Amino acid sequence: MAALARWCVRRRLVAVLLWLAAFGGAATAAVLTGSAYSNDYGVPGTDSDRASRLLASGFPGLGGESDTIVWHTTTGTVRAADVEQTMTRTLDRIAHLPGVASVSNPYDDPDSPLISENDDTAYASVTFRDASQDVDAAEARAVVDAARAAESDGLRIELGGGAVALTEAPEGHLAEAVGVAVAAVVLFLAFGSLAASVLPIATALVSVGTAYAGITLLGHFMTVADFAPMLGTLIGLGVGIDYALFIVTRHRRGLKRGLSVAEAAENAVATTGRAVVFAGATVCIALLGMLILRLGFLNGVAIAASLTVLLTVAASVTLLPALLSYIGPRALSRRERRHLAEHGPEPELPTGFAARWSALVERRPKLLGAVALLVVTVLALPTLGLRLGTSDQGNDPKGTTTRQAYDLLAEGFGPGVNGPLTLVTEVGGAEDRLALDNLDASLRTTEGVSSVTPVAYNSAGDTAFLTLVPESAPQSQRTSDLVERLRSEVLPRAERGTALDVHVGGVTAGYDDFAGVIVGKLPLFVGVVVGLGCLLLLLAFRSVGIPLKAAVMNVAAVAASFGVVVAIFQWGWGSELLGLGSAGPIEPFLPVIMVSVLFGLSMDYQVFLVSRMYEEWLETGDNRRAVRVGLAETGRVINSAAVIMISVFLAFVLSGDRVIAMFGIALAAAVALDAFVLRTLLVPALMHLLGSANWWLPRRLDRLLPRISIEPPEARTAHERLAAATDAEVADVLAEEERQRDVRDTTG
Repeated sequence: MAALARWCVRRRLVAVLLWLAAFGGAATAAVLTGSAYSNDYGVPGTDSDRASRLLASGFPGLGGESDTIVWHTTTGTVRAADVEQTMTRTLDRIAHLPGVASVSNPYDDPDSPLISENDDTAYASVTFRDASQDVDAAEARAVVDAARAAESDGLRIELGGGAVALTEAPEGHLAEAVGVAVAAVVLFLAFGSLAASVLPIATALVSVGTAYAGITLLGHFMTVADFAPMLGTLIGLGVGIDYALFIVTRHRRGLKRGLSVAEAAENAVATTGRAVVFAGATVCIALLGMLILRLGFLNGVAIAASLTVLLTVAASVTLLPALLSYIGPRALSRRERRHLAEHGPEPELPTGFAARWSALVERRPKLLGAVALLVVTVLALPTLGLRLGTSDQGNDPKGTTTRQAYDLLAEGFGPGVNGPLTLVTEVGGAEDRLALDNLDASLRTTEGVSSVTPVAYNSAGDTAFLTLVPESAPQSQRTSDLVERLRSEVLPRAERGTALDVHVGGVTAGYDDFAGVIVGKLPLFVGVVVGLGCLLLLLAFRSVGIPLKAAVMNVAAVAASFGVVVAIFQWGWGSELLGLGSAGPIEPFLPVIMVSVLFGLSMDYQVFLVSRMYEEWLETGDNRRAVRVGLAETGRVINSAAVIMISVFLAFVLSGDRVIAMFGIALAAAVALDAFVLRTLLVPALMHLLGSANWWLPRRLDRLLPRISIEPPEARTAHERLAAATDAEVADVLAEEERQRDVRDTTG
């Protein structure tokens, strides 16, 4: 690491130009190729996936995105002559717009089911030529504008569907701008130097910008969800600014101790840079753990987020030292530079609140540990009520046209019309056709079914489907129960004695199948991620206790953050107030992605905190001193880093995207709990209670394990001396080092 930092400092112009070239090249390529994101939640082998594939092959014309235009009269009826003429002209105009394949017209049938019973609401389906992920936003905007143009006094028009939602996505990057602005303020308050506070932000922006463009390009080679770039930006800005903050803090400490700018930068990368690389590796490992689920949708998210973290780490240990060499002594504030010139180099002693807090934890480990445990338990309780399911446009904010269209349809036709189920099957002969006719009749009497369309056959007559409208909303548990009832009772009874194999598709069926696969694989996934994280900590800290405590703390952070998400998004505590829409179930893919991200981020603070304790332990062999000094010296920077990360994450609530807002709030809650409760309270309290057992490792296991190190070379030398000495020799070594020690001897 020192050699890498030395090269970047000496060839600083080359290092900066290489990063700018990478950023410019990736951005240019992304602009030229465009995006190709895909929200394909289908899981091969599930019943809903078979229904989708069979429908696409038997009825190719139904493969395009289908959106809805809803109109409602406040006076009169939708069957009035003027309303009918206005809407017929509008629908004809929309049918000829670019990208539109077909438009249904409820006025073509006097008994159309697309007109409500009280005649005050009607709707039409607009089918695009492309699938939802391929619809151009401009084409969707043209449809919205054409429909809106028909509005008048007494005639209200709203639109719903995936393509329409593209037109309501917030423009610009307000969330990123707010997060970066808050981070800049916190950095300036922490450093007192404008130059030093700008560098972490500049480093993060270059690396995250490069990663954003890279994710755009990645979408052309594999399935990447449309929220992956935003998720990568959210994670990248948070960890990127934090990683740079840790290195700049160490660099400033070196300057205060009299090192030259080049020496301070090299020392910062050689010491704290090791911890940054190690922490980034744990985040990437946690994210890439999603690959074991073998779900294409999550594979793209995992690789996209890992790419962002990888680039932020690389920028922190290469671009940042080059920039530090450019600003020179200005990494210190004017007051600090003046004090250094007048008084000369001085050791930086842990003082202020961090030192007092560290001493308090040492004096009251049992009481403070119990308080921390109580806080975590209370926050985690809502997790017991977690329900995975469909989050639809009924959860959009009230002011959006998609939410208004959803509510109008629910009021006029019942909530189930917003999420119909599709039953698809291959058809053999006359017996199968007769069975389908009977199925049509039996479905109408099935509990939970509102209506059923007649069976439709394709031109070849070998595939048929029918549409079933539930009585309940797509996200309702009653609809999920209906899907299960159809698959386990109704359809097997209808298939008996025939060649039929009816598959149930639709939004609710697809999400339920996806959630079922996720839940089934979740224990394996969590076990692998936790196991790999513990293995890394075992190798780094040569201790059995440290990895076990880290695993428990990380699981606690994840559970508590899920509790916050459940309370806000599933129970609806403040969701409307925050502009996040109404309460609803949690997206099925959210637990896996959040476990990966949260576990990785939780490991960051564990690494930075315990690595400083470990360094002190190797030098002194005194556990109480190691915990006290490690907490005192890292407490302030960890708190500053946490405030930055929380600010960045919470800013993404402004994105207007429910999924991204879930991630932002979950990550902010986890970081707040991790930094202010777990790492600076519960972890040190437990380490004080366990004493030297924190650092216990069986000798035989110590000899078998390979050695990786995140502590500086001088600490490794001390470790080698301690490991090689007998108990008596250890005592002599520690006594000699005690005589030579000159700082940080604050008692608890």
